[in-house]
Amino acid sequence: MTGLLVGAVFGAVFVVVNAQSPLNSVAADLLRVVACLGAAAVVAMWFVTARKERPAPGGARAGMFGRWYLIIVAAEVLLLFGGLRVLAVLGRPEQGNVAWVAFVVGVHFVALAPVWKDRSIAVPGAILTVLGVAGLVMASTPAVTYVPLVSGVLSGVVLLAGSVTFGWRSLAGAS
Repeated sequence: MTGLLVGAVFGAVFVVVNAQSPLNSVAADLLRVVACLGAAAVVAMWFVTARKERPAPGGARAGMFGRWYLIIVAAEVLLLFGGLRVLAVLGRPEQGNVAWVAFVVGVHFVALAPVWKDRSIAVPGAILTVLGVAGLVMASTPAVTYVPLVSGVLSGVVLLAGSVTFGWRSLAGAS
């Protein structure tokens, strides 16, 4: 559930930060409210699950954050900040930054799937990767104003929908 909590929070941040023009203000505000409610639902599910489960010391989850996890996260950090710097040096439109972030976060999920032996995280990872690539391509076109919607809002919706769905399944399975 902790991974779902992180996904929901980042998903909500993606939506809240990127729900802007060309969306009208009512649609943007509605998306922000729904995103915050989705994240709040995952927080509530996290607390319910945490009360029910008390992991044993050194349990099965201890291996999730081993050497390969650290390597992938280190690579993610380098790619995120290095890539943003490269985009700035190349004079790319600022909207492309959210596309780069979506791309790197998506690749990070795809890379973690075999490490964690959990193919389900590869699905949102692949979707975020595609949304990131789409935004990077769009940043070089007159559709640049839609990049935050495509790479930001839609990526956030994917993260939130996945977090809520898998959180709900986890709760239902634990009952």
